[in-house]
Amino acid sequence: MNVRIKSNDVDIDEAKFLRGPGKRSNGLMQAIRVFWEMISGFRTLHFVGPCVTVFGSARIPEGHAFYEKGRAVGAALANVGFTVMTGGGPGVMEAANRGAQEAGGKSVGCGIQLPMEQGRNSYISTWKNFRYFFVRKVMLIKYSFGFVVLPGGLGTLDEIFETLTLIQTGKISNFPVVLVGSDFWNPILEFLRNNLVEGGYITEHDVARLVVTDNPEEAADIIHQIASSQFGVEYGKRRKPRLLLWERG
Repeated sequence: MNVRIKSNDVDIDEAKFLRGPGKRSNGLMQAIRVFWEMISGFRTLHFVGPCVTVFGSARIPEGHAFYEKGRAVGAALANVGFTVMTGGGPGVMEAANRGAQEAGGKSVGCGIQLPMEQGRNSYISTWKNFRYFFVRKVMLIKYSFGFVVLPGGLGTLDEIFETLTLIQTGKISNFPVVLVGSDFWNPILEFLRNNLVEGGYITEHDVARLVVTDNPEEAADIIHQIASSQFGVEYGKRRKPRLLLWERG
């Protein structure tokens, strides 16, 4: 049976991709686009690391306490040798990229095409825009040795819980996940413990993976120590890109 769904949404590629079976030829073209977007992302980001990804709200304006905290996080991560990677938009993402750039560090943005375009912030040295949310999330996780999460909305919660699921299931290593902003995060941790741990849906170990702090320098130090001691991250001469593989330095 051929089903057609009417939608008033902006007809971007990912919406088409997730709108049911469609024509087989369209499915093939979507698969090719996804493959090419993956390859393009790999070639752009292969030499940017070692990275730490900072997640957080796009709606927090400059001058807000969480914006300034994100800026301090970006600077602290850059000061211990990490490239700061974000979703490349405004708010906390802009703040973290800005802090990294002001500290003389590398600043990466992985943007996303949306009907309500977020736009690229002004503090990014390496930029890659994506059509597909799931490809973008692969890139934000693939190149990172740790994650710092500031307050945010549904997108931020999606990113943190997907990251935790990948760690829990062994799909990625047990990279540190640091939550900055105790007043915001502690009620969520209480919910996890009182409902999911007590109900037997997850274990206390799953929650204990999360480190909560209000100190940006402490967040950077935790990730730096774990990255160097457990994952052997070293800061030395970077490999050169190969033009024949479309790699960018």
